[in-house]
Amino acid sequence: MSTEPPPPSLTERRKAATQLDIAHAAAELFATRGPHATTAEEIAQRAGVALRTFYRYFRSKQDAVSPLLTVGADRWRGLLADTEPGSPLLPALRQAAERALAVPDAQAAEALLRTRGLLRAGADDPALRAVWYRVNQESEERLVPVVARLTDGAVDPLEVRLVAAAATDAVRIAMETWAGGDAGTEGPGSPAELAVRCLERLLGGAEKEG
Repeated sequence: MSTEPPPPSLTERRKAATQLDIAHAAAELFATRGPHATTAEEIAQRAGVALRTFYRYFRSKQDAVSPLLTVGADRWRGLLADTEPGSPLLPALRQAAERALAVPDAQAAEALLRTRGLLRAGADDPALRAVWYRVNQESEERLVPVVARLTDGAVDPLEVRLVAAAATDAVRIAMETWAGGDAGTEGPGSPAELAVRCLERLLGGAEKEG
């Protein structure tokens, strides 16, 4: 029996598309005006939706960017989920991070730069930082069963949770470090390069376990 979730319905796809439109509008306004000078009404207007639609999907203007912040984590988790169970743990995590943070085209580079702008805006906005931390916490929780499957039962549940926590923090710290500097989206100091360095530092011992 397949364990794959059923494909999203048309209603679910429309909902996701609307949420992403709102998220893009919020990110654009935050980048040009900053979160403090941006209102939910302005975000809704930029996205072409009614204010009541905005609040149907998001609790606050800062929360509106969460769909953009989850994209990278969702892609990384999906790549790990496609990895053969029993594969060496650290190489699998490293390869997935490199692929998830790669910039094969201008669109991928733009997405990373948008995240950089949001993380920089969050430096002066506690509510926006809280969204970033919540997204990472949710990502960590969703990563636990993926890591458990990847280790194929060879690692006890406590170690699985520790790996999921360390891996999530490795990528988070890499993104925050990159956002605080001026490195490009590729090469030395890029999100992918920093993520690999962080993973190797935090999970170097996991290679023996995986």
